[in-house]
Amino acid sequence: MVQLPKLNELGFFEIRLESIGGLGANLAGKMLAEAGVEGAGLNGVSFSSYGSEKKGSPVKAHIRFCDLDTPIRDTSPVERPHIVGIFQEALAKTVNVISGIYEDSTVLVNSRKTPQQLKEKMKLIGGTIAVIDATGIALEEKNRVNMAMLGAMFRLCPFLDPETMKDVIRKSLEKKYPQTVAPALATFERGYNEVVFETFALPEGVSMPAFVRADTPVLGYETQPIGGIVINPGNSILKDLSISRSGMMPHFKEETCIHCAQCDNVCPDNCFVWEERPDKKGRPQMFLKGIDYQYCKGCLKCIHACPTDALSGEREEEGYADSHRVPHLFDLAIR
Repeated sequence: MVQLPKLNELGFFEIRLESIGGLGANLAGKMLAEAGVEGAGLNGVSFSSYGSEKKGSPVKAHIRFCDLDTPIRDTSPVERPHIVGIFQEALAKTVNVISGIYEDSTVLVNSRKTPQQLKEKMKLIGGTIAVIDATGIALEEKNRVNMAMLGAMFRLCPFLDPETMKDVIRKSLEKKYPQTVAPALATFERGYNEVVFETFALPEGVSMPAFVRADTPVLGYETQPIGGIVINPGNSILKDLSISRSGMMPHFKEETCIHCAQCDNVCPDNCFVWEERPDKKGRPQMFLKGIDYQYCKGCLKCIHACPTDALSGEREEEGYADSHRVPHLFDLAIR
């Protein structure tokens, strides 16, 4: 039986996967646990937590490993992970993806940035940051992000045998989706070989932030507004759906647009911004100005509906959405 590198006070080695619906984190957690139980002879458990079960919604997958003589009676969410796998870098905008980590925890991020850049962006004080361009690998291999992330995860978990994982991939896919086995194995192999990581020691005299449980309420009898007033009402105008994009986004070329509104007909989130202008004959006509990327979740339905290729699906580059966003004019919205 293999030896786990670290254990918490209950005898568990814990992993948490932070993702959005559609990237395969739930399946990745199940396959990771299966490889640990069948291949490494460990006790293991995997389960997921999510809100609305749809593409783009935040998802967490929780995995626990322990020795065979340690019973697993804890099925609460993993709050003090030894490894965090972040499938969507933009999640850090709205979710505290590194909450509860130890000073020697490893944070694996699907990104094209360097570990140093991610350390500054996520305000990480210490620990190990591993980086893999899982989205780029998945697009090149015509497979899914979760296989590349699993490959990188096995590189960070030396107690797990990658050959066992390959058997799990074959067993999971070959009956229903035999054509996906080879791309999945290639994606896994590239994730294992291409991950890079760097360890950052805690600065002298600095300690990790105190751990706060996720279910600790923000408002209580001492901190709530007088009369229990809801000071931040729910409003779809103020929502930012950009974390729901899984690596691709539409680009708009105005010179080839015929303003037919086919894109607007299929867009589920009213991303397209229009204005009324006179046409060549002086008649009032609605013209497409551009895309409000705050509400775009990258579903790319507009790409398939566009009859003139004025819209194209492109790999998302950092800063492109901010610099090319055409904001809606909501007169009554308070930002």
